Amino acid sequence: MLSEGGSFMKGMAMGGIFCLGLSLFGSFSPATEHGPGEQHHHHHVKAPSKDELTRLLDGHVLDLVNQVRVSCIIMVQPKILVHWAAALDTWTKHCDKAVFYTSESSKALEAVDLNEKDDWARLRKALNHAYENAGDLRWFFVAKATTFAIIENLKHLVLTKDPEEPFYLGNAMKSGELEYVAYESGIVLSYEALKRLVNVLQDEEKCPERGHALWAMSEDKQLAVCLKYTGVFAENGEDSHGKGLFNSKSVDSLITDSMRENPTNVVEGCCSDLAVTFNDMSPNQMQVMMFGVYRLRPYGHDFHDLLVFQPPEGSDND
Repeated sequence: MLSEGGSFMKGMAMGGIFCLGLSLFGSFSPATEHGPGEQHHHHHVKAPSKDELTRLLDGHVLDLVNQVRVSCIIMVQPKILVHWAAALDTWTKHCDKAVFYTSESSKALEAVDLNEKDDWARLRKALNHAYENAGDLRWFFVAKATTFAIIENLKHLVLTKDPEEPFYLGNAMKSGELEYVAYESGIVLSYEALKRLVNVLQDEEKCPERGHALWAMSEDKQLAVCLKYTGVFAENGEDSHGKGLFNSKSVDSLITDSMRENPTNVVEGCCSDLAVTFNDMSPNQMQVMMFGVYRLRPYGHDFHDLLVFQPPEGSDND
């Protein structure tokens, strides 16, 4: 009986220590390494409104359009080959550069084989590779194979943003005191943010490859912790009306939710007209989205967009 009581008390003690550890992690706030001029000034990053674009000189707008080029980093695995093939055949054609990174080699489709099973270690390697091969690209978009992205809307979001400033954008979430960008909705990094990340990745104390925690932390949270050390913080990407642009659900799920919650205004309650991403998409849904976004047109309607983002030269575009 005494030994049973002793075991019970040991269990209680271990449980208490574990809960304390969780509490401490929730309030974890690593020291940042940035000077007085590099403080965090923005939290909600909004796309420019039509009025803002109109106020810009025509020549300036054209310069910006030509300068905003996106490198897409798509994380794949052979076990989801059908999603991989669908992403290759649909939205990634609109990236200025699209590279697929895989956990192991596949004869079916071309990708950079990282030969790494651990999700966080694989993402680190992919980001390092993208930075080393960036060339003149200054915006980086990280996505899973189940994500569908409208790259033109991403370019519109960052059109007036300086990639030499540290931007880390997407669907901003909060876990305890840690703010992070949800991986499922896609992650956007400016060149400066990626440069700082690559530097801190070399520091095993601040940004360990395998992690020192007693429990596994998701890749997006580990990324946020590493970026926070460099003074880069998660920011929510929104349209000019404040509606989120990065979605963690499919269009079908979002419309179903809106039918339940906003039955009198389903479309308005669903998503932004300038949404950048949708997630949890089946290969069939990706093909339907591709048709709806890039092919289907209501005759006689003109949206009077002030900008045109041309497809990458030589690409097979819809």
